[in-house]
Amino acid sequence: WRSSATCKPWQSGRFMPRVWERCQPPNRKGINTTAGQGQQVGMREKQILGDLEMPLARRETETLFQEQPQTGNQYLEDALLRSYLKTHLPPKVLEEVNRDLERFGNRLLTKIKPLGWECELNPPVFRQYDAWGQRVDHIVTCSAWRRMKEIAAEEGLIAEAYERRYSNWSRLHQAVKLYLFSSSSGGFNCPLAMTDGAAKVIESLGIPGSLKNAFDHLTSRDPKKFWTSGQWMTERRGGSDVANGTETVARKQPDGTYRLYGFKWFTSAADSDVTLTLARVADAEGKVKQGSSGLSLFFLKVRDEEGKLNSIQVQRLKDKLGTRQMATAELWLDGAKAELISAEGRGVASISNMLNVTRIHNVIGAVASMRRMISLSREYARRRVAFGKLLKDHPLHMQTIARMEVQTRGAFLLLMEIVRLLGLVETNMASEQDQLLLRLLIPVAKLYTGKQASAVVVEAMESFGGQGYMEDTGLPVIVRDTLVLSIWEGTTNILSLDVLRSLTKSQGQVMAAFFSAVQQKLELASSTAKLEPAVKQTRDAISSLAQFTQAAGSKGAVTMELAARDFSYTLARIYAGALLIEHAARPDASSTDISAARRWCNQELCPVAAELENSSYEAEEALVDGALVYEGSPACGSRL
Repeated sequence: WRSSATCKPWQSGRFMPRVWERCQPPNRKGINTTAGQGQQVGMREKQILGDLEMPLARRETETLFQEQPQTGNQYLEDALLRSYLKTHLPPKVLEEVNRDLERFGNRLLTKIKPLGWECELNPPVFRQYDAWGQRVDHIVTCSAWRRMKEIAAEEGLIAEAYERRYSNWSRLHQAVKLYLFSSSSGGFNCPLAMTDGAAKVIESLGIPGSLKNAFDHLTSRDPKKFWTSGQWMTERRGGSDVANGTETVARKQPDGTYRLYGFKWFTSAADSDVTLTLARVADAEGKVKQGSSGLSLFFLKVRDEEGKLNSIQVQRLKDKLGTRQMATAELWLDGAKAELISAEGRGVASISNMLNVTRIHNVIGAVASMRRMISLSREYARRRVAFGKLLKDHPLHMQTIARMEVQTRGAFLLLMEIVRLLGLVETNMASEQDQLLLRLLIPVAKLYTGKQASAVVVEAMESFGGQGYMEDTGLPVIVRDTLVLSIWEGTTNILSLDVLRSLTKSQGQVMAAFFSAVQQKLELASSTAKLEPAVKQTRDAISSLAQFTQAAGSKGAVTMELAARDFSYTLARIYAGALLIEHAARPDASSTDISAARRWCNQELCPVAAELENSSYEAEEALVDGALVYEGSPACGSRL
C-alpha cells in the first residue's frame, strides 16, 4: 500500500489529508461500537466522528476518509511460510534461516519498500542522443533502481542458491527471500530471474574457464562486483516459437569469437551487464540452418570496458501495461561481439536450464503478489467501517477473502515443492522420481499460478471498493505487474503443450511419478479423520485422471492438444490438493490447515475428465470452435 501524495501546507497552517484518506466517512448513526460484538470502531473512525461535528464552514476541504491498512514484517505475518519452514528445515538450518528472514523482513519494511515505490514513480528513460548530436543510446534508471541492485547483492538473492551453505535447502532459502522481496522490489525481481537463469546455465556447462569470471560476478555478494543478466530471445516473428522466429545470425571471427547481427524485439532488463541470446551460425558461404537444430547459445557483454555499447543500438523502450519500473527495449545487434557457449545447434537444449529457473521465478512472483494483496485486504477489513460494522464482520466479505487465501495456500505449497525438488537435483540428492516430477511440475506450476494470480489480485483489488482503483494507493501497480505472469516465460497454452511433451519424451514415466508422489502424500493423512473427505476427493480425481489418460491415448493427437490446458489444470489441482493434505496431516497442524485442504479439494479437481465426458475434445468440436469465434467475421466466408 503506497502513496505518492506529499503533504502541503494549507492556509490555516494545518496539512491537507493524504490521498489515501479521501474516502466517504461512515454514517455516524450506522456505526455500532458495542464492545462485546467485535465491532469496535478504531481511533481513526472516532476522529472522523469528531470531524463530522464540525460545521461545514469550518472544514478546510471536503475529503473522504478511510484508514490506511498497515502491514508489518512480511515474514512474521506469514503463518503458512513459517509453519512450512518449521516442518521441513533441519533444526540448525531453521534457526539460522529464521533469524535471517526476520531481519530481512524488517529491512523490507523500513528500507526496501520505499525504494520500490520510488522505482515505480521514476521509470527508466531512453536518451538516444547527447546535447551535441552524438548517438549515445543511454537508458537512464533512477537511483532507487540502482540501489535495488546493490541490495540484491548484499542479501545474496542470487548467491544464496549457488553457495549451497545449507546443501539442498539453499535453493529453498533463496526462493523464500525472493518471495518476500518480490512485491517490494520495484520490478527488480525480473532481472534477478534472468540473472539466476544465466548463472544456472553457466553452472550446468561446468563453469568453463572463459565464463568463470562472469559466473563469479553473477553470484557475487559484493555490490561493486555484482552483475545482472538479460535473456534475449524474442524476435520480430514472436516469442515462444524461437525455432522459427529467430533470425539473428552469428558470424565467426578469426580469433574464435562471433559477431551477432539481428533484431531483438523484446529484451527485458535492457540495462543489464551481460546477456544470453540465441542465434544461427552462418557457414563459410553465409548460409544458416533453420529450425531449432540451427540455434546456438551465446554469451555477450552489453558494454565494453569503456562503458560503450557492444555494437548494439537501442531502437526504443517498450511502452508496457505493467512492470514499467524495468527497461524493456528493442535492440539492433550490429556486429555485437559474443562467445559461443553451447555446442553448435544445441542452443535450445542449453538454455532450457535458464527457462526452468525463470519459470520458477515467475511462480515466485505470482504467489508473492497474491500474498501481498491478501495481506493488505485482510488488514483493510479490520479498519474499514461500512453499513454499521467493520468489513471483517461481514460474513460474505470474509468468505471472499478466505477463498482467495485457499488459492494462495495451494499455490505457495506448489512453489515450495518445486524449489525443494530443485534443491535436491542441484545437490545430486534427487531420486529418479524427483527429477521426473520437477520436469513436469515446473510448467504446471508456472501456468497455473499465473492464472491464479491474475484472478486473485483483481478480486482483492475489488475488496477495497473504489480505493482499489486509485493509482496512488499502489494497488493498481500490483495488478498490472501481476497480469504479465501468465504471458512471460510461456503462455498458458504454450506451457500446456510443453506438459504434453514431457509425457511423450518420458514415455509416460512422469505420470507414473506423479501418481506415486500423490499417493504417498495421501497416505500420510490416512489417520486424520477430518481429512478423510479431502483424501477421498483426491483419490477419486486420481482415478478419473488415470481413466482419462487411457481413453485419450486411443483418440489421437487432436484430442490431447484440445485437452492440454484442462489436463495441466488437473495436474495442478490434484498435486496442490495433495500438498495441502500433507501439510494438514502434520501433528501440529492447525484447524485452518485442515480447512484449507478440505476447501481446496471441494473444487473440481479433475476438469479434464469432466470435459472429456462432455465430448469437448472431439475433432468436430474444434470445427465448432472456429465457427463460434469467427461468426460474423470476414474470415467466416473463407476456409478456416
